[in-house]
Amino acid sequence: MATPSKTVLDTDSAGENSLSFEKALGELEAIVAAMEAGQMPLQDALDAYKRGSALLRQCQATLTVAEQQIRILDGDGLHDFDPEIDGKQEG
Repeated sequence: MATPSKTVLDTDSAGENSLSFEKALGELEAIVAAMEAGQMPLQDALDAYKRGSALLRQCQATLTVAEQQIRILDGDGLHDFDPEIDGKQEG
């Protein structure tokens, strides 16, 4: 029986939500690069696809939350701030 090779996929899925957005994106990019190289055995490619899908969902969820926060801030009128105009003092 062959032992699985060590790849960027050797992290458990329970720990995926503890990754920062930047680390999750970096891992996803590494998976994509490894898969695009076309040198993975089939099982490793399937595992990479599963891990990549989970990381993609995590990144999308993080971006959705950030977008909602931006919408809330824009609702407070922050989107109208112009440093060229608002930064000048009257006088």
